[in-house]
Order: sequence, then structure tokens, then C-alpha cells
Amino acid sequence: MTDQRPIHSAVLVKQVPDTHNITGEVMTKDGTMNRGALPAIFNPEDLNALEMALDIRERTGGTVTVITMGPPKAANILRDCLFRGADRVILLTDRRFAGADTLATSYVLQCAVQKAGPFDLVLCGRQAIDGDTAQVGPQTAEKLGIPQITYAETIIEITSTHVTAERALDSGSEIVRCTMPVLLTVVGSANTPRPASVRRQMERKLAAVPSEYTAIRAQWPEFESDEALDAYLTKRDLKIPVWTAEDIGATEGSIGLAGSPTQVHKVNFVVLESTESKTIAPTAEAIKAMIAELVHEYIVG
Repeated sequence: MTDQRPIHSAVLVKQVPDTHNITGEVMTKDGTMNRGALPAIFNPEDLNALEMALDIRERTGGTVTVITMGPPKAANILRDCLFRGADRVILLTDRRFAGADTLATSYVLQCAVQKAGPFDLVLCGRQAIDGDTAQVGPQTAEKLGIPQITYAETIIEITSTHVTAERALDSGSEIVRCTMPVLLTVVGSANTPRPASVRRQMERKLAAVPSEYTAIRAQWPEFESDEALDAYLTKRDLKIPVWTAEDIGATEGSIGLAGSPTQVHKVNFVVLESTESKTIAPTAEAIKAMIAELVHEYIVG
């Protein structure tokens, strides 16, 4: 690399419902999803985006800030990000964010990125498995007024002013060079996300948002009050920042259901029937390849 300086990245991640378990009871009358009725997981391709950001930091220096919008329990994936190597995490949570479509979500993320930044790179997964729209990343880039590279698979080169990335397309690949700041949406084939570090888990096991203080004090009775726990976490940089609509300067009419022009008219539950079959050779290599394909297509997790 030439003319290199530290690169500061923001990674947009999402805690998503395990869509393997969606039933009619999960859908609400207004066409939104009752996320509390499903187990929550880390959106798979957002992990690839985090890994790409961590790799860039290792190559160039800089920082990795992770931002998520969701209910207080979304702090779980922020802790996971800290355990994997993120420098800083931020939770965007506000009852007024509820029911947001991609337009309202990207607006909130735009406000948060601008407040937390500036950043050279903004990264996110290609799409989330709950909506499968692949719109939030591009819409956020548009609102930020920065270029975007979608379907990013490999960072070929990064300098103080430009990034060169390879895009994975159905028909092949494409190499794109772009000025920074830029937003990248990352595909699942980009890398293998690193596991959580045991050392970082030990150091950051108490990282929490204020709504979790009661549960922590039940497990750690030496903290006699929420105030004492808050002071302890703040001193050790373990208090996860929680930002509301006011904190990011969001306009109320642009968030949540009020800012979401997309409305679900009807929900159909489709039963898939087998139309083709595939014969797998009874070898370890063939079985391993089949499992990898099923995981990649989110058929099994």
C-alpha cells in the first residue's frame, strides 16, 4: 500500500429474527413482524462486513465502530462485536423507531453515522435475512451523500483517498476503484468471520446498556445500586451508549411507522414442493460441499 493513513470504519449491523421459525402468529395486523416472538440472531452477512472492517484496521490502523438499531436486547450482538474486536459500539433504540421500513431505517442510520463520525468507510451486509430487500445499505449511502460499492467481496487496495474492491456478481466479478468516504455492502463469500476472543470476552463481559443493570446486579451483588454499576462501567469504557431520536437529531415524522411509506398489504405463507433432486456422492468431500451450500443459502444454520 502507498500513502497509507489509519482508516476509520463504521459497521452497520442488525439483530434479526430466526426466519426459519416464522409462522402466522409472528405477523401483526399492520403487516409488521412481532420480533419478540422469535429467537434473535446476528444477521449473517453483517458478520462478514465486521470481519472486513477488522481486517482493514489490521492492515491500516484506525478504528471500527459498530452501530445497530433495535430494541434493548440488540445489545447482545454489540457485545459479540466487542468480543470479536470492535473498538466502539452504539445502540440506537427508541420506541418511535418501531415499525420502520428501509426508508425510515436508513434515515436513522444516516443520522447516527453523521453523529458518530466522520468515517472513511461505512460497511454493512449485502442484505438482512428478515427482509431480503438489500435496500438499507444503498439508501444510507444516498442519504449520506457518498458513493457506494455493493456486493463487495475483496478489498484489493486501500490508500488514504481511494479503495479498490472486487464485486461478486452472478455473471462473474468486477473491480471498482472509488474515492473515500464510501459505503460498501458485503457478501457472505467475502471472508470467514473470526470467532469471539476469549480474552476480550473476559475483559468486556460486563459491557451493557442501562436497561440490563438489574440483571447484572442480580448476578453481581457487589454492585449495591444502578448508580454504582454505572460508574464502574463508565470508568472502564464498558457502558454501551444508547442513542434516541433526540440524541441523533432525527425528525419525528421521518422515523418509525410515520416515516415508512411501505405498507404490507397481505402476507402469504408458501409451501415449497420439491421440483428437482440432486444426487450426492457418498464421500466426505461431497457431503462437506453439500453442507457448505446449504449453509450459504441459509437452508440450514
